[in-house]
Parts: sequence; structure tokens; C-alpha cells
Amino acid sequence: MVDPLPEDAPFFVKDYHDYYKTDRGYHARSLNSNGGWNVIGCESFLNQPINQYSNEIRSAVLVMHGDKAHSCYLGKDAYAAMTKDSKYTGNKELLLIPGAVHTDLYDGGGKDAIPFDKLEEFFNKYMK
Repeated sequence: MVDPLPEDAPFFVKDYHDYYKTDRGYHARSLNSNGGWNVIGCESFLNQPINQYSNEIRSAVLVMHGDKAHSCYLGKDAYAAMTKDSKYTGNKELLLIPGAVHTDLYDGGGKDAIPFDKLEEFFNKYMK
């Protein structure tokens, strides 16, 4: 049985619910399918301190985000921190997918949202 969703739930909650609580993304062992949002909700705080040193990363980095994802700001901020005052910006890229939300980038969302050709190009160029 799918948990009821309040009518006034924010869009991103509805989006996650539509993914994790239906056949599209449900899995019996998935935390997000089974009440795990409360368990893992604070994991994102692990990302914040490391951004202080991200401009020292020499390896290639592709930050990909849907521009309609509720936390797109996090990808933009991470990219900005990584490239600010850095000598290593030539192999860094921010790729925003127009109209995509998080779950569209999990499986394409039936919209062909995942730019596999762009990913392949980036990996072929920098991950030899």
C-alpha cells in the first residue's frame, strides 16, 4: 500500500513519492521506498565542509543537475566553490539539464533527460 501524500506537499516531495512509491522506482530494500527519507535526510550536510577544499581537486569533475531539481542550487554552489580561485578549472564542468528534476536523472523519466552522449564525451576526454 502506498503511503498517502498530503495534497499540500511540495513539488519535490511529490516527485520523489511518484518515483520511489510506484513501480518506476520502488524496491523492497530501498530506504527511500520504505520510510528512509527520515533515516538519510541529513546526509547532505556531509557535503558542505568538503566544499571548502574542493578548489584543490585536480581530477576532472562533471557536476550534472536538472535545472528544475529542488537542490539545483547545491550543484551550482559546489561548482562555484570548486572553480573559485582554482588553478584546476580546465577539466571542470557544470551541466544543467533543462526541465529535468532529480528523478528524471535517475532513469530518464521517459523524457530522454540523461545526456549519455555528453557523459561519454566527458569521460572519453578526461578519464583515460
